[in-house]
Amino acid sequence: MKRFVFSAALSVLLPVSFAAAQSPATHDRVVVTKGNSTIVFEPYAPNIVRVTLSLLKDKAEAAPGYGITAKPDDADWKIEHRDGNTVYASQRMTVTLAGDHPWKPVQTQIDIGKFFGGSTPGADIDFRTADGRELTHMQGWQQSVPNPKDGNAEILNQRRPTDDPFFAVGASFVSPEDEHYYGLGENQEGFLDHRGHVVRCWQDYNAPAGPSSCVPFLVTNKGYGILWDNPSQTTIMPGFNEQTRWMSQVGDRVSFFVIAGKTTDEIYEGYRLLTGATPLLPKSAYGYIQCKQRYRSQAEVMAVAKGYRDRGLPLDTIVVDWFYYTKMGQMDFDPTLWPDPKAMNDELHAMGISTMISVWPRYVPDSRYYPLLLKNGWFEHKADGTPTDGLPYDKAGSDIDTTNPAAAKWYWNAIKDNILSKGFSSIWADETEPDLPPQGSYFFIGPGTEFYNPYPLFHTAAIADGFRRDTNERPLILSRDAFTGIQKNGVIVWSSDIFPTWDTLKRQVPTGLDMTASGIANWSNDTGGWQYLPGEHHPAHKPLLDPSDARDNVGGYDDYPELYTRWFEYATFLPIFRTHGSRNFNEVWSYGHEAEPILEKYLKLRYTLMPYIYSTAYHVYQTGAPSMRALFMDFPKDAKAAEITDEYMLGPAFLVAPVTDQGATSREVYLPAGTDWYNYWTNEKLHGGQTVTVQAPIDTIPLFVRAGSILPLGAPILSTAQKQAIAGVKVYPGADATFTLYDDDGTTEAYLKGKDSVTELRWDDAAKKLRQSGSKVELGSVEVVGD
Repeated sequence: MKRFVFSAALSVLLPVSFAAAQSPATHDRVVVTKGNSTIVFEPYAPNIVRVTLSLLKDKAEAAPGYGITAKPDDADWKIEHRDGNTVYASQRMTVTLAGDHPWKPVQTQIDIGKFFGGSTPGADIDFRTADGRELTHMQGWQQSVPNPKDGNAEILNQRRPTDDPFFAVGASFVSPEDEHYYGLGENQEGFLDHRGHVVRCWQDYNAPAGPSSCVPFLVTNKGYGILWDNPSQTTIMPGFNEQTRWMSQVGDRVSFFVIAGKTTDEIYEGYRLLTGATPLLPKSAYGYIQCKQRYRSQAEVMAVAKGYRDRGLPLDTIVVDWFYYTKMGQMDFDPTLWPDPKAMNDELHAMGISTMISVWPRYVPDSRYYPLLLKNGWFEHKADGTPTDGLPYDKAGSDIDTTNPAAAKWYWNAIKDNILSKGFSSIWADETEPDLPPQGSYFFIGPGTEFYNPYPLFHTAAIADGFRRDTNERPLILSRDAFTGIQKNGVIVWSSDIFPTWDTLKRQVPTGLDMTASGIANWSNDTGGWQYLPGEHHPAHKPLLDPSDARDNVGGYDDYPELYTRWFEYATFLPIFRTHGSRNFNEVWSYGHEAEPILEKYLKLRYTLMPYIYSTAYHVYQTGAPSMRALFMDFPKDAKAAEITDEYMLGPAFLVAPVTDQGATSREVYLPAGTDWYNYWTNEKLHGGQTVTVQAPIDTIPLFVRAGSILPLGAPILSTAQKQAIAGVKVYPGADATFTLYDDDGTTEAYLKGKDSVTELRWDDAAKKLRQSGSKVELGSVEVVGD
């Protein structure tokens, strides 16, 4: 018997007082004492409230943890007592803490209670909309000392005598059978709805299906989201036994936010308010990012860049991966392979191409900065101060502790002086797990066991803050991992070192949708998979593309050109379009003469859609709502949409249905109800609420446009460094439509001061007229599809 389930019921048998004592509402919060526990209600907006429960009064009343930047705001909130209950209400929400009503246990419960007791006094908290509709209901909570019975006593060995006490903390919420759960960071098992699946919310490179990353933000189809405020390893159990349970390995309180939303986007507005806006990245980030493991030399980088330009193909960014240096942590360039990085970057910039470079947080003992970091105590370390390392097998050194402000500032300055000074534009902050797991180690902010997950937030902030302080450029940081609030640091989060298989491609679709549902809009993956190709792979079906003239690249993987092409088609319709992998070559001409024209087609299409894509990025900045959207977000009244894992919306117009089965030349696509749809390739109009079989030859990804959409199309360009004119606008009639067409200088943060171009496009479906207001833009030709 686990105390968690019975804590509320058995607590009446414990020898403590459970009379609730109400403190006055002060400092934007309400404090309630219940037995030996303290419960705090702290509002942040009329539709957002934080709830904190603890056996330690000072911890219950303490500020939220890392990643939360908003301040409490109790405007519109009022407290009253009804029938012994504490009721805290605004015009949007009602939060009710149930009083202690008479309850008579049965004899077996009394007998059990002599030996088994709950760790906390009971707490029954109900969350409803102002009109009385239930959002969620917390029915119990836990704050227990790690102990042999629960099998977690060993974590007490990971606490120093000077550290605060360790508790295991958790809470349980009622789970209606029709409630669905989305978000919670990156879990690559292949499901979208977490109901009935245990989610292990922590940075885990070795997770079975692929590396996982934690953002403890859960969004439901019931009009609310929960942001769990705990940085330790957290396990979520959604929908088991009619309840959803959260359990964090270490904490000193239960702390969470409930965000109510009339729409899903309103929930993301709440997340944005609490944790910060997703800034615009440099426009180049939304173009094409060319990467492989690895471009070994300056000459190789220049050959790839010239290969794109000689072919007249667009390209915005080339990535320099690891081992350009002489030692890990040396922060230099091997002069035999990189004789003049500054001259290389100058030449690339003249071609309209920027560069991203990988900078690891690891330092080997004989590197030039190791003694300084050791002297200052700037490494993730053991209890005795010894830097944590990966020996005996991992010889890459120790991780810098960027949770330490002094170390973070030094780290940025070292990057600025040694790397950015050579003309590199953006940073790949690899190994943000951190690579040396912090369990049993220590950071500046405390024990790694307690603060397991927020290292990516601190590490990327060190770089982003430096960009904003010392340059005139927008931060652009590629991060392997995420945590609450990391989106404000100008990051792209990618799904780490995945495998080059059809199974992985299929699972990338729900993986990305859950990450964007977690409030991390700028998600991407290694197009084609990062891991090395197997020596041989013979598919069940005849490959759709001939691999014979790409054997120097794909070896005996007969269907890899087909797989890469399908993956590339999918990646064209991601928020960030980036290819990567451990192949000999990874350019669009590297996969055979049959694949090459298809890859070129989609590469050029990405740039044709750049006005649309960049405008959707501006909408993300304004609202916090992601542009890559699981169907439940836009079609909440369509029950079938809640269960679709292999389709998604990109912005307001596009329905994307990737082909992820080898040998397939068609697939079924569900068209959500409530609207009509147009096949992008044929302009055929179809009614929503049906499943259709769509032809999908190897050069075609099933793609539909919602009726009532405005699609601006850009003129051909080789990179976003060029000014792109609007070549034309497509209108898909059937409903009135609006679209905010956005542009700015694409590189600086002047847009934050209103230095931009914002044009409102409006389609009047009855009058068949397209009008614009705001900044004047030449729209080129206007095509009304179907006319």
